[in-house]
Amino acid sequence: MASRRWLQLASKGRDAPDKPVLSQHSDHGTGFDTDIDTSSGQELEVIDPQAERRLLHKLDAVFVPIIMVVYLSCFLDRTNIGNVKVAGMPEDIKASPAEFSTAISIFYATYVALETPWSILLKKLTPRFLLTALCVVWSLTTIFSGFITNVGGLYAARLVLGACEGGLFPGLNLYLTMVYKREEQAKRVSYLFVCAAISGAVGGLLAYGLLKMDGVAGQVGWRWVFWIEGVASLVIAPVIWFGLPNDPTNAYFLNAEEKQLMRIREKQRAQYMGSEEFSWDELWIALKDLKLWISSGIQFCQDVLLYGFSTFLPSIITTMGYGALQTQYLTIPVYLVGGVAFLALAYVSDKLCIRGPFVAFANVFGIVGYILILCPTSNGVKFFGTFLCAIAVYNGPGLNLTWLNVNFAPHYRRAMAIGVQQSLANTAGVVAGQIYRTPPYELGNAFSLGALGLAQLLIAWKWLYLRRQNVKKQKIESGEMEDTRKVKTGDRELDFRYHL
Repeated sequence: MASRRWLQLASKGRDAPDKPVLSQHSDHGTGFDTDIDTSSGQELEVIDPQAERRLLHKLDAVFVPIIMVVYLSCFLDRTNIGNVKVAGMPEDIKASPAEFSTAISIFYATYVALETPWSILLKKLTPRFLLTALCVVWSLTTIFSGFITNVGGLYAARLVLGACEGGLFPGLNLYLTMVYKREEQAKRVSYLFVCAAISGAVGGLLAYGLLKMDGVAGQVGWRWVFWIEGVASLVIAPVIWFGLPNDPTNAYFLNAEEKQLMRIREKQRAQYMGSEEFSWDELWIALKDLKLWISSGIQFCQDVLLYGFSTFLPSIITTMGYGALQTQYLTIPVYLVGGVAFLALAYVSDKLCIRGPFVAFANVFGIVGYILILCPTSNGVKFFGTFLCAIAVYNGPGLNLTWLNVNFAPHYRRAMAIGVQQSLANTAGVVAGQIYRTPPYELGNAFSLGALGLAQLLIAWKWLYLRRQNVKKQKIESGEMEDTRKVKTGDRELDFRYHL
């Protein structure tokens, strides 16, 4: 029991209990040692920190580029509707502003409905099969979007696109939890949201170039945007199939020693990951957990920014007096600033294992940014405000999702929590499509500002709630309080400390 506790504490990045431990190096040169807990005589394998760092670098070198390029293509195919909006698509398919806004919002009907089922089915269908199949279908849908001639066709394409992309983000997020420990999560989740920022920059750059193809083969420029980006996504599907193994601990690019290190890490993450067996009880426990609903509220508020900003930034900048082509390249530095800021804060968040305060800190920039855009300031000041908004746009949802990831266990409880939170939060996409209807988009920007204010209150509530739960566990562990809790497994175990 003492040795099990040692492993649990090690998996959380906490100090092991003060017990006499004798280290016997039985595997010299292999990157791991055998430690003996003298209180039980049971041997434990622990990884040499340098060997683990080398392993992490190798995992990042292979998995991170694949995950990033997949999510990049997904986000490009989702948000390019913002680029084609200012390039004449609504007029060509005879869509009114209200109908085009509906097309943007309708994407989230199927996206939201299927996120939770896809999350729960990931293990059964296997990551490789599910993610590859979804990628193929959404890529073909994007290609076919280039042939749309009426509003009905646009509605149908957006519904199919939402159904497929609804499984990607929770799927990739869960995949990361199969590879990395709790204290390694924020940095890797940040890569996904950085892709959202990069997709904005790349999308603007691509749209700028592709729209210049206007008239090529007798086709308008916005159709080429769909065709070229759809084909690019289709090419990525085989990368998922061959690049993401269903069992990361036995990955094709690891040697025998590294696979052994992965197995040891899996044991260290045992409490975090939990049982591999499906359980309805675990799903129900997640649904009754207050921290899920507070977290979902925060995510909804942050996603109002994410979807409003990432979809309508070209339109917002156009209202500042810039032309359609100018707008496309002016979005690039804004997205890059948001991405770099997220990488920086995620790195510090992992180092300190602190989550909530960094979400609140990033939101301060967004509050100032939206105030500058809404106030009667010059266009230069308003454009500067978009850079400040970008810091909150990507840090908020990314760090809050990490905050959820590391505070739910075991696997199916976490899968349910991720699916529910993302389903509820992504209804913000529907809202974004309705509040950003007419220039100069004062309603959309004001609503986003209000969402940030509400998010700050919810962040404080969640932080205080988790802190209270940690204190309660400490008191039960020390005997100061009787343990009357009904659920005592997974993240409810006494030595599972919530990240604040």
